[in-house]
Amino acid sequence: MPDRLVRAGVVGVGALGRHHARVWAGAPGTALVGVHDTDPVRAAEVAGQHGCRAYPDLASLLADTDAVSVAVPTVFHHAVARQALEAGRDVLVEKPMTATLAEADDLVAFAAERGAMLQVGHIERFNPATAALLGAGRGARFVEVHRLGSFSPRSLDVDVVLDLMVHDLDIVLALDGSEPVQIEAVGVPVLTPRVDIANARLRFGSGLIANLTASRVSLEKVRKFRVFAPRTYVSADFTAREAQVFRLEEDGEAPRIVATRLGAKDQEPLKLQIEAFSRSVRNRSQPVVSGADGRRALALALAILDRMAEH
Repeated sequence: MPDRLVRAGVVGVGALGRHHARVWAGAPGTALVGVHDTDPVRAAEVAGQHGCRAYPDLASLLADTDAVSVAVPTVFHHAVARQALEAGRDVLVEKPMTATLAEADDLVAFAAERGAMLQVGHIERFNPATAALLGAGRGARFVEVHRLGSFSPRSLDVDVVLDLMVHDLDIVLALDGSEPVQIEAVGVPVLTPRVDIANARLRFGSGLIANLTASRVSLEKVRKFRVFAPRTYVSADFTAREAQVFRLEEDGEAPRIVATRLGAKDQEPLKLQIEAFSRSVRNRSQPVVSGADGRRALALALAILDRMAEH
């Protein structure tokens, strides 16, 4: 496939899926063939914006594509992604990848069996601030994360751990590599029947301690990820798409702190994510965020929810 366009489709064009359609329509080496949504009026609107077709059913969209973005509500991720994989299509499924671990395991195994690309939409992995954080934060001993946002009617089919905190759980897992050995967590419903604000304190096998707070009922939007490592402190701002790195240097007459600012405010993470997925489809290469990565973040998120339930 390296020499031909990746024919792409988007399943679910709500608040997030319509942005997938926008990016696919302009991505290099791709052609947005069409979209499908349970709301035909919405599908027609998005299709009209990008000069593609609104497909009345999923099967017909899959018949005309090589790869699809799945941006339907979480409870339908498994069924839609499974149908796409069964049709021989590569799949970019939004996070959290599925509602249960059994569903995640099924997608990972089936994709491997079919030789299909399965990427999970942990978009913060493509934030320019994350690249700086992962590069400078190795050997971290303590991580402090705040992901706070105002209330929105979007994604209310899941709680705040699966809606927001799962982004940061994925990054912590990518940063450290070891498994959590102790979990303390508390969560509170505020405006919905589900947990709207949550805090988790995790201890990993490496010795890393991570303290994460997520809220979807805050007055201000905060996306901060701080890493403390020997002789190094990294402060990443995902909203600004940049990170500041402070290092203790002792190569002169006296110790000194050297500060570096890294990032790229003009790079859209969703655009980088879809372009990376398109390259995986074209080159048959391992996705940046594989199904196994998405399953690992989901498992930790569900373990945190189980711990909350005990309280």
